[in-house]
Amino acid sequence: MTGSTTWAHTERGWNAAPGAVRAEGTVLWVSADDRESLAEAAQGLGLPSDVVRRAGLHGPAARRSRPHVERLEGGGLYLSVPTLTYVEQTSDVLSGEVMCLVLDGVVLTTETGQAGILDQLPTRLAEQQPSPDEHTAGLLSALLWTLVAAMSDVEHSLGEDVEQLEAHVFSTRRSAPIESIYALKREIAEARRGLVPLSTELAELTVGADDQDPLDVWLRRLTTVVDRLDRRLTAHDRLLTDMLSAHLALVSVRQNDDVRRISAWAAIAAAPTLVASVYGMNFQHMPELTWPWGYPFAIVFMTGICVVLHRLFTRSGWL
Repeated sequence: MTGSTTWAHTERGWNAAPGAVRAEGTVLWVSADDRESLAEAAQGLGLPSDVVRRAGLHGPAARRSRPHVERLEGGGLYLSVPTLTYVEQTSDVLSGEVMCLVLDGVVLTTETGQAGILDQLPTRLAEQQPSPDEHTAGLLSALLWTLVAAMSDVEHSLGEDVEQLEAHVFSTRRSAPIESIYALKREIAEARRGLVPLSTELAELTVGADDQDPLDVWLRRLTTVVDRLDRRLTAHDRLLTDMLSAHLALVSVRQNDDVRRISAWAAIAAAPTLVASVYGMNFQHMPELTWPWGYPFAIVFMTGICVVLHRLFTRSGWL
């Protein structure tokens, strides 16, 4: 089957099984490269075409859909789940999508984006403890836990970026971090756009389940983790807002300091300018015109005025 990889779950666990067909007591997992390959795999395994079409795996609806959970005829389940990826070089958060169709002992999956959730699944399945998700032999639970773990890594990376930016904002260097603050807020918003729908989908999966049911218990645990991540992202966003307000306040204080310094130096420069301008009027009767020490006296007098003014402004905190 081109464009897809087939795995089978037996008593010995999950193993690659190219060309496997549906059999009693066996769960098949087909990981396809794209929706077209997924639809082809569904057709090759004999899944009802109307159910596959309703899931939107081919035809006019074969495009990126909004995240949702849909229960299909015959006990089937279709999931469209957002994924998140953090690009360390640019601090960007990229979103993607994992689509999962569960029907008649077959799990069909495909992924868009760079998260690589499906690539991590075989390792997760090999390490995973027995799961209450018996319908898919633990595949669905492993998929969701892997996805949430990837989102947790994104949240952690964004938190580190916020810490670094906070240190930069409150450093002694004069800088303009406003663009960086807004860029990071935008990435946090992108992460939340992927996280919030997942929380809603998990709630839909638990509808009608018993509070004591093991399947419901791990779904609620997963929902708790997702809600915690969302609260952390919200806290990061609020901290960025506080940093923006603090930065603007610091800018205002620095501007006031600059204005005071400029005013102080202007006052210091005005005093000798006044004296020099008076002597430059060339009146006939001027003090010390015939005095040999008149010029040095004027220079010393202007210098003294400047020194006195400088000390006064320094004591008052203007310089």
